[in-house]
Amino acid sequence: MPSLSKEHFDLYSAFHVPETHAWPSSHLHDHPIAGDGGACIPVIDISDPDAASIVGGACSSWGVFYATSHGIPADLLNQVESHARRLFSLPLHRKLQTAPRDGSLSGYGRPPLSSFFPQLMWSEGFTLAGHDQLAVTSQLCPFDSFSFCEVMEAYRKEMKKLAGRLMRLMLLSLGLDEEEMGQVGPIKELSQAAAEVIQLNSYPTCPEPERAIGMAAHTDSAFLTVLHQSDGAGGLQVLRDEDESGSARWVDVLPRPDTLVVNIGDLFRILSNGRFKNVRHRAVVSRADHRISAACFVGPPAHIKVGSISKLVDMRLGPIYRPVTWPEYLEIRTRLFDKALDSVKFQEKGLEKD
Repeated sequence: MPSLSKEHFDLYSAFHVPETHAWPSSHLHDHPIAGDGGACIPVIDISDPDAASIVGGACSSWGVFYATSHGIPADLLNQVESHARRLFSLPLHRKLQTAPRDGSLSGYGRPPLSSFFPQLMWSEGFTLAGHDQLAVTSQLCPFDSFSFCEVMEAYRKEMKKLAGRLMRLMLLSLGLDEEEMGQVGPIKELSQAAAEVIQLNSYPTCPEPERAIGMAAHTDSAFLTVLHQSDGAGGLQVLRDEDESGSARWVDVLPRPDTLVVNIGDLFRILSNGRFKNVRHRAVVSRADHRISAACFVGPPAHIKVGSISKLVDMRLGPIYRPVTWPEYLEIRTRLFDKALDSVKFQEKGLEKD
């Protein structure tokens, strides 16, 4: 019988969903689920000559799209998934040895969102931030930490290149030219010292998926997130706001061959002065499928303040948001969670815009 300790519950050996992981129906079923299986989410060949305008349309209307011609070798993606599965298959007590400590973000643990909810989520994660991953994974002996780190470092480098391509397309779509992009702090710095955080996620099979959630609804804090998800195991959903097709609804972002999922985060909404949509998303769980995903969060270096691009600001009204650094914004999120973005808005009255 698995332990029901709130801190150390083993999801893989569960026969039922304990109360610590049971979510109210009002949260799980706050909106209907669309029946089109994500068929309407844009699929964009980012090597297309018109990719910038197509990407811009997707970022403005959806905040998410599938990217093809992304350049990440299929073999590398397969290796990332294989290593992640091996990592998460280790005994729980071994994984807990790598829990983040001494101010490090890297290591094993529950989703960071857990602190905002009384219930726990049906998932586990492993964060790789900075260059301390070998020190962290070496504690998992007999796990092959050297091979793991080689693969993850190769993945990080490929994601860094892809992030540069995506940022360029997005800024071009906003009307910037090559010279102006060189003057925008975050894109100028991106090729030199961008911050990438890799998050490996495991969503084990769940005996009662109608009572649990893999990842609660949220937006990402970074500029953008690039996600690889295991073939055949759906679970990611994005919230589509009310439009001419119907009321607000959850839309499945099903795995598609040879694509990566790209979604816009809060910092790009600030950078675009509200033009790009920071899409709200969640992960549901399955009775049959164990889902693995590998997310790369891309943001500015810690010292760069992100504010609205001046070219996009109506000078009569001023920018919508005040400039913030990524660490500053993350600190605000730890206090306010999904109200963080509203908290950095300039008010119509009473707050001077510098």
